[in-house]
Amino acid sequence: MELQAPGGCGSVDALLEHQQVDVALTELRGQVEQMPQERREKIGGQLVSEVMIAEGAPDVEAARSISWLVVNEIDAWFVGGRQLPAGEKPKYVVRVGVPAGSMNDDKRRDIVRRVTRVLADADIDPGRFTQATTAWVHINEIPEGNWGAGGEIVRIEDIVALVANG
Repeated sequence: MELQAPGGCGSVDALLEHQQVDVALTELRGQVEQMPQERREKIGGQLVSEVMIAEGAPDVEAARSISWLVVNEIDAWFVGGRQLPAGEKPKYVVRVGVPAGSMNDDKRRDIVRRVTRVLADADIDPGRFTQATTAWVHINEIPEGNWGAGGEIVRIEDIVALVANG
């Protein structure tokens, strides 16, 4: 009998075959305390969802439970060796850590576009996000055998099984 994933996602084997796996640690680094609380919450609520969509992950609680976002406030930002002056529009670095083998070029491109759009949509000057110096998105693919949780190495098959079985 083939193990079925919840929410109509298909079988565990199908999830693996199509690499519809979601486990992401997204880190937003920037001067987010300058933003009104409403904008911070909007970004926080949307970043995880958009990364999951780009990965092709099923929108089920098990997948959401392993899709994390942390926000790191940057006290000082330097560009070219000079600290940005007070009042300068904030810059961002977003790092998305995913298991190696779960991405292809289309998914990487989609993550970059979606993350940038979330930041732009929450900003008072969304047009500035078309500039390469406003927000950088780094996709870090964690090699197989280098992701751990619960005191054990977690492999891509383990992640798929967790998402499929809840």
